[in-house]
Amino acid sequence: MSQKVRCHVRISGKVQGVGYRMETRRTAEKLGVKGWVKNRSDGTVEAVFEGSQDAVDQLIEWCYSGPPNANVKDIAKNWDEPIDNCQSFNSVY
Repeated sequence: MSQKVRCHVRISGKVQGVGYRMETRRTAEKLGVKGWVKNRSDGTVEAVFEGSQDAVDQLIEWCYSGPPNANVKDIAKNWDEPIDNCQSFNSVY
């Protein structure tokens, strides 16, 4: 089994108003990743992913394309020690 990891990401580009949060949540749930995702006032999407290294890597890879109408320019990643405080994956408003 892959070790548990936590990654804080900030996604920039055309990522608001295209279903990015909803599809991120759906993909995270499918992969068994816990955490949250939210729109930021600067037009980016911010998220925290926690789960197995393999699952988090797959979710980050998905984030580079996102839903069909998204146009991702960049993803900033900060890796942290898992703190296991997320019970599910949520959209935060």
